[in-house]
Amino acid sequence: MNRPEHNAGTSIHQASFISGQALSIPTLRVLNDDGVVIDGAQMPQIDQALALRIYDTMAYIRVLDERMVSAQRQGRVSFYMTCKGEEASIIGSAAGLSDDDMIMAQYREHAAIRYRGFTSDNFMNQLFSNGKDLGKGRQMPIHYGSNELNYMTISSPLATQIPQATGYAYGQRLQGRDAITMCYFGEGAASEGDFHAGLNMAAVLKAPTIFYCRNNGYAISTSTDEQFAGDGIAPRGVGYGIETMRVDGNDCLAVLLAVQTAREYVLAHNKPVLIEAMSYRLGAHSTSDDPSGYRSKEEEELWAKIDGVLRFKAWMQAQGWWTQEQDDALYAKYREEVLNALKVAEKVAPPTLNELVSDVYSDVPTHLQQQLSELKQHIAKYPAHYPAAKESH
Repeated sequence: MNRPEHNAGTSIHQASFISGQALSIPTLRVLNDDGVVIDGAQMPQIDQALALRIYDTMAYIRVLDERMVSAQRQGRVSFYMTCKGEEASIIGSAAGLSDDDMIMAQYREHAAIRYRGFTSDNFMNQLFSNGKDLGKGRQMPIHYGSNELNYMTISSPLATQIPQATGYAYGQRLQGRDAITMCYFGEGAASEGDFHAGLNMAAVLKAPTIFYCRNNGYAISTSTDEQFAGDGIAPRGVGYGIETMRVDGNDCLAVLLAVQTAREYVLAHNKPVLIEAMSYRLGAHSTSDDPSGYRSKEEEELWAKIDGVLRFKAWMQAQGWWTQEQDDALYAKYREEVLNALKVAEKVAPPTLNELVSDVYSDVPTHLQQQLSELKQHIAKYPAHYPAAKESH
């Protein structure tokens, strides 16, 4: 083994610091703020069909978010979180993946599962936790998941998916699969210990993972200025020996280029990549949040002017691939579709009680049978308090 200084770099013989400000990561951009391609910018691999699929998903998510925030305000669902302002970041990144790649998301990436084919009925059944919900009503709203679409079910605790992504990707490598794992998280989650453990483990084990940090400016109400003193999250990847890139998250073409490039590298070298997407959450953190308490209208209006959906739409129109008439028709179609699916899903009965214990064990163990029996007795004793409870047949 070499002496430590030979592993670490060139020797020095007088004490001096390396400034934390010395490392400044540039931001990849393809489009300017008006949706025009910057001279000399590298273009991603994209054709009209892919562009239309991306924009279709953007329009759908805008409508879904609008409808479901209204539904929550009406008391029809208990909770909701929007993707507003970050659609270009999420959809552009999902479009750079193969459908065989695993996605492990945080909780604001429902645009990615929609891109892969999650239907309006799928969304509504999950949001209402009814009997047709793929998760059988076990999760609170917005915790989507689909085995068929390679989208791991969302978990509320921050950053748990980061070391899990490393482990899953390591398994993909051992199996020799031509697939990677995409792990989404916010810059707030990067303050959790799981972030550091997961990235270091991926670097050491050479796990084919793309760690995708959505830096949207706020960890709920805590701004990035109050979270860390360094140059964002990207330099942390460099510190762990991980290939790193920063991208304008409101520039869908730049995001697509970044992920296509990262995926190619990850598969070729069986090494992780960290991407930091700089964006902004135009909506509230959730329907339980009031952002007016920690940021100004002026700040929101500034970011709304460089909204990624509008920039991508302008670029598509410049290609002759999209018109305002098509735009109006698309939004109208999805408003009707989402509302109709909502009306149907809210009337579907909840899962049966027996399904609480039916999925984990082939034979339900005695202690769970006893707990289920006690629950049924309790409900039978106080039926007025449990009008939605249904027994299995």
